[in-house]
Amino acid sequence: MTLLLLLALAFSQTSSPVRVVMETEAGEIEMEIDATRAPITAGNFLKYVDAGLYDGGRFHRTVTLKPDNQPDNTTKIEVIQAAANAARRQEFLPPIPLERTSATGIRHLDGALSMARSGPDSARDGFFICVGDQPSLDYGGTRNADGQGFAAFGRVVRGMDVVRKIHAARAEGQTLAPSIRILRVARR
Repeated sequence: MTLLLLLALAFSQTSSPVRVVMETEAGEIEMEIDATRAPITAGNFLKYVDAGLYDGGRFHRTVTLKPDNQPDNTTKIEVIQAAANAARRQEFLPPIPLERTSATGIRHLDGALSMARSGPDSARDGFFICVGDQPSLDYGGTRNADGQGFAAFGRVVRGMDVVRKIHAARAEGQTLAPSIRILRVARR
């Protein structure tokens, strides 16, 4: 078996779709996690959820179309980004392989959930939610020079009003000021 297949089997402990409710200071966001088409990424996210690692985490970044928000990017996007509780960093899992949208078929449409990354195979706990369709984040997209895109693994099914509220919150550049605390995340 290939390493990717072994990891997929290890991470997928549930059938798809799985519902997760995220309680934030700004309101609730309900998500549907696609463990069938993105088993490694979904499994990784659910391990963080089940371990309570997002409890006390934060939405810390908003990327908007305001002129001063993405001055150095030719390809503009709109997302909000969150991370697990930094005080529990020693419990974070190792990085996971990148499940490209060309393989999963999950596109970066309005409300899509996707893993943040600095390079291929570097995603850990950070994730973002798309505000509007963001095809430049898919495999072959132009947001990153490597063209590999990001690993989408689910979608918001309730609470896009909360996502938009966070997206419009006060920020200094792309950093939310103050950040929006994640109170609790659990499977539904």
